[in-house]
Amino acid sequence: MDLFQYKNGRLFAEGVDVARIAEAVGTPVYIYSKATMLDHLKKNQTAFAALDTVICYSVKACGNIHILRLLAQAGSGFDIVSGGELFRARQAGADMNKIVYAGVGKTDKEIVEALEAGIAYFNIESEAELENLIALAKQTGKKTKAALRVNPDVAYQTHKHITTGVKETKFGVDIERAQRVFAQYGRNGAVDLCAVHVHLGSGGKTIDPYVNGVRKILPLIDSLRDKGHRIEALDLGGGYGADYETDTVPSAADYASGIVPLLKDKWLKLILEPGKSIVANAGIMLTRTLYKKQGGSKTFVIVDAGMNDLIRPCLYEAFHFIWPAAVAEGFIPKKRTQDYPADGLETVDVVGPICEGTDYFAKGRPLPPVERGDLIAIFTAGAYGYTMAGTYNARPLAAEVLVDGDTFSVIRRRQTYDDLVAHEK
Repeated sequence: MDLFQYKNGRLFAEGVDVARIAEAVGTPVYIYSKATMLDHLKKNQTAFAALDTVICYSVKACGNIHILRLLAQAGSGFDIVSGGELFRARQAGADMNKIVYAGVGKTDKEIVEALEAGIAYFNIESEAELENLIALAKQTGKKTKAALRVNPDVAYQTHKHITTGVKETKFGVDIERAQRVFAQYGRNGAVDLCAVHVHLGSGGKTIDPYVNGVRKILPLIDSLRDKGHRIEALDLGGGYGADYETDTVPSAADYASGIVPLLKDKWLKLILEPGKSIVANAGIMLTRTLYKKQGGSKTFVIVDAGMNDLIRPCLYEAFHFIWPAAVAEGFIPKKRTQDYPADGLETVDVVGPICEGTDYFAKGRPLPPVERGDLIAIFTAGAYGYTMAGTYNARPLAAEVLVDGDTFSVIRRRQTYDDLVAHEK
């Protein structure tokens, strides 16, 4: 249920015409649907209800504290990767017993902050990190739990920058080394190494890698238990696909259909770390057309959002469905797809104002005719949109807006020029 729909040719976020938001807040602006994100969270919770499951939403996907608060109130835990994300989670009122902390380069300061907060698990990425965690736990007198991140070396068909579950990656340890890590550190007295963590990558489009990953990890868990190690939890990470194009990825129920039968009667708590699958389709970025330009045989639609606002297309060659916010009846889209029927459409490149050739959102894309001043929606922008934004070219960060039914509120104001230089004075 993605509540960005056209009514009488105008795009609505739930019950709000997005043009109202642009008029009140300006562009570019990120617009989130409360009902959509809560619906996706609920689908994940329901799909895995047959197991003892904790959903730990990945803060890095979209970390606005208003959104984190909504998810926490709906029962979500959180997957964090920095001290700043821990701070955000605490500001949102998160349950520290539902926090898992990943990342290959945790600093001493960050580790101590998490120990003092009483988080549930540290996801350990190397022997050196585990040794440091043990030392800091002893220094602070704070006992904690940890999960060893294991790379099952499972093929995962996605962009090379977001494949993480193979041997040649900075994340985790090879499955062959895992036994030695538990043998050396499993009874250290300060850190209870009692879980296994797996994260294959991001943006997958089938359940097969997850099923194969579980099948490779369960014999390891059985072997560790046979050797006397108490393994209470399996963290399967995140990376579950989001529908950037309609009906191209499995649903939460599809993932559960492959994973749940493998874990029944295994006496394991299941931890999942979804990000995209909860918030990607719960957000759009709304931008305004500045100019149209001919360049040889190409037509460029130049908008007021840039790669500093949404970097995914130029960084990952990512597809985002793009469509005007107001269209004639014949142009109302039935679904998000790159191959939209071309009758009456123009083939254009949608580009931003940044002084970089990589500043684009779409190339060779069919769109209904647009003119200067027209609003354009970039869909499925809720995940890794605002959180990866920056101020390159001294461009202030966009506003964020949350829609709830027929009302909306600004949950982050637009940055000003004064904000840009405030820390330099």
